[in-house]
Amino acid sequence: MADLTLPLNAIRAFLAAARHQSFTLAAHELNVTHGAISRQIKNLEGYLGMPLFERRTRQVLLTERGRQFFEEASPALEILANAARRVMRDAPTRTVVINVRPSFAVRWLIPHLSDFVERYPGIAPQVVTSTATVGKAGSSFDIAVRRGETNWPETLKVQRFMEDELVLVASPALLQAMPLEDVSGLARHTVLLSRSRRNDWEDWRKLAGLKRSRSQAMLHFDHVHFVLQAVVDGLGVALSPVSLADNDLRSGRLVCPFPDLRLTLAPYYLGINAQAGSEAQLFARWLAEYRGASLMFAGG
Repeated sequence: MADLTLPLNAIRAFLAAARHQSFTLAAHELNVTHGAISRQIKNLEGYLGMPLFERRTRQVLLTERGRQFFEEASPALEILANAARRVMRDAPTRTVVINVRPSFAVRWLIPHLSDFVERYPGIAPQVVTSTATVGKAGSSFDIAVRRGETNWPETLKVQRFMEDELVLVASPALLQAMPLEDVSGLARHTVLLSRSRRNDWEDWRKLAGLKRSRSQAMLHFDHVHFVLQAVVDGLGVALSPVSLADNDLRSGRLVCPFPDLRLTLAPYYLGINAQAGSEAQLFARWLAEYRGASLMFAGG
């Protein structure tokens, strides 16, 4: 007997590609690779027994049957999504507790969190912050995120989460007033430093080939998120992990004057508590969809 199970993931990929008339834009929307979209659509075409797209050089066009399927499948999938949202809204609220460092919470997690809440309205994320290692974090949690693969308790299932790099950032207004044509121009700027990342300036200075200067003006803050706010306000320039500055870089509040001068940082890892429920698995899956998003910044 033929397998009649609907390939819902393939249908979702098809609908995105049909809306955009592009596999590339569909991949960007769903945060997957171009190849993944292509494979899903081929699977769907095999399931239906007909081509849905006409492939041309740098372009895809819906066939007549593809257009018909798109027009009928779009509202059907929306009905399913709305039904799922209603059921989840009416169900008792569940929680997932996420333990992260303060700067990661403020600069990366919270800006993305509305997407999780929209997708899973029956699950309430609770963000707790700590600067301690996970083993010494104190309060109980379902998921923790930290840099590096050391100092993780054996009770957690740990997996690599997101790569990261260190770059120089500044406000456009500051650079308009005091342009940075090359790294030697940094001598005229105030460098903003985080006490939680004490070695960044020395490491980046060596990468840039800058000599140590006793006359370099510097201001110190406790955490990176304070530093970044000070940079946005034009108090000086700073080094920041791309993951934490990404939203400001994308919006244009900050720019990277030397995009080729990057230092590779220890990647982020996430750990799932063995006692956590299915909510933690859903949150981890959601996190994985954003994996690597902070490295999309191309500089300039």
